[in-house]
Amino acid sequence: MASVKDWILAFRLRTLFLAASTVILGSGLALHEGMFSLATFALALVLALSAQILSNLANDLGDYQKGTDITGNRKGPVRAVQSGRITAEQMKRGVAIVAVWVAVVGLVLVLSTATMIGWKSVAIMLVVGLSCILAAVGYTLGKHAYGYRGWGDFFAFLFFGPVPVIGTYFLHVHSFDFEPVLPSIGSGLISAMILNINNMRDIDNDRAAGKVTLAAKLGLQNAKIYHTLLTCLMCACFFTYSLLYASTPWYRYLYVLVFVFPLKILAEIYQKSGKDLDPYLKQTSLFSFLLAIVFTLCIN
Repeated sequence: MASVKDWILAFRLRTLFLAASTVILGSGLALHEGMFSLATFALALVLALSAQILSNLANDLGDYQKGTDITGNRKGPVRAVQSGRITAEQMKRGVAIVAVWVAVVGLVLVLSTATMIGWKSVAIMLVVGLSCILAAVGYTLGKHAYGYRGWGDFFAFLFFGPVPVIGTYFLHVHSFDFEPVLPSIGSGLISAMILNINNMRDIDNDRAAGKVTLAAKLGLQNAKIYHTLLTCLMCACFFTYSLLYASTPWYRYLYVLVFVFPLKILAEIYQKSGKDLDPYLKQTSLFSFLLAIVFTLCIN
């Protein structure tokens, strides 16, 4: 019988910083427009964290079922089903329970704003919410798992960037406009950076297991060049937002100081491979959280 500790380990808490950062970022952008709801923030945060946990559990199960975790060559931490701490059947039930929880929280969140956004927007947000659940589960589960077909980076970008950041902003502000777009793209690029580090770490194992990732297609050195492009574009997105919407006073640019962290990570990963890349996953995730907080403080 799996213990509470086993399930907490399976949740992969170190990955939750990125999910939280998307809600903080979307809410901070809304606050800049003079619109903020504490209830919306709280529900959106619970939803984002729960959706990330759902993705982690589904990924644990999917990689085990497809044999990626049992090649003996995996460089990352031992997974829950792989280690036997949680059986595949238990994990299936866990995925189903968390999926229902995510659906309930998402429904409550959207309906709480129904009178302000209108029922047409409610319907659109519910479809988006369903897409998020399917994306969380479909990364490695099922015959057509997109994480095994080279689409992981795109979906990581989309569902940890534009979708949650603009979605959170909309639920606060109750209207769509361009202002959250650049920061949302920046957030999505950070997510792609995290996934790229993960895939560079596991590049040999993924190739052996037949898992097609962008890093595996590019090769390790080209994946590092790709990482350079992601890092530079991410910095440019946030800085351009400031030029357009929060250009004065000068202290609104202080958040750029935290860019030293991804630049340091970028310089170091050029000298690393395999399991030596693993620490940079947590560091990049923590950077996303720190940036969301400092950026929010600076623009407000």
